[in-house]
Amino acid sequence: MNFLKPKFWDKNRISFFSVLLFPISLLIQLLKLFKDIITKTQNFSIPVICVGNIYLGGTGKTPLCIELFSILKSLSKNPAFIRKEHSAFQDEVNLQKKIGPIYQNKNRSDAIKYAIKNKINVAILDDGFQDISINKNLSIICFTEKQWIGNGFTIPSGPLRESLHSLKRASLVMINGDRNSDIEYEILKLNKRIKIFYSKYIPVNIDAMKNKNITAFAGIGNPENFFSLLRKNNVDIVEKIEFPDHYNYTHEELNNLINKAQKNNSILVTTEKDYSRIGENYKKKITFLKVSFEIENYDKFVQEIKKTI
Repeated sequence: MNFLKPKFWDKNRISFFSVLLFPISLLIQLLKLFKDIITKTQNFSIPVICVGNIYLGGTGKTPLCIELFSILKSLSKNPAFIRKEHSAFQDEVNLQKKIGPIYQNKNRSDAIKYAIKNKINVAILDDGFQDISINKNLSIICFTEKQWIGNGFTIPSGPLRESLHSLKRASLVMINGDRNSDIEYEILKLNKRIKIFYSKYIPVNIDAMKNKNITAFAGIGNPENFFSLLRKNNVDIVEKIEFPDHYNYTHEELNNLINKAQKNNSILVTTEKDYSRIGENYKKKITFLKVSFEIENYDKFVQEIKKTI
């Protein structure tokens, strides 16, 4: 899926393009509403914990799913990741396969049923908040503090898959970034019962990149967040290159990136997701930033998970 987000999506103002595309956004939301009305919701014999978003891509769903898997295992559960089968998201699949079992299907409900047959007793639904056919026992919606809801419009006028009012269906919100009272106010104004948590990416191997020139590239939902994390940790970026989310790099592009790094007298650094999409013969010349995912008020978050299972 080669898709580079339009810059006007994240501008905190109404733009010409967002107004121009608004009728299409309205039509898409009306069609979604009609589909939701006629869709029958199915219950399952095991708890379903959904980790989703309403902002399109780059909100930290994958690391939260992985952390959630670890929490459930520590609570003596046998969880699995449930995903809608999609070849474009193979990078996320590769990361999760290292952690635990994954069940994929064009129909998420069928994937859950197959997991149940294989003695899975908690389903971690990676994405699927917009899938009304599945009854979720707990829905966690991910945001980044930096992007929040962008310009506030739904696709294609803006980056939202559905409006902020959909938070009425959610139980928890996970915000990746710094505390923001304005964001909290907007969330609680719509759903007073929702619990808000914060998370951060903590670089693990950053010391190996300090005091060196860095050529950084990323093909993720919000590449600028990756570059900002490097800069925040005093890494000297001499050049940064953005690619579309889940981008599959060609041999020519990888060779060009390696040549750029050599010309800049720098080391070539990317994200772990991007690194998983790179051929083995290129990995010796490219390194990735390893990060840990840390949840503030971790014990309280675990307590919320316990209430569900």
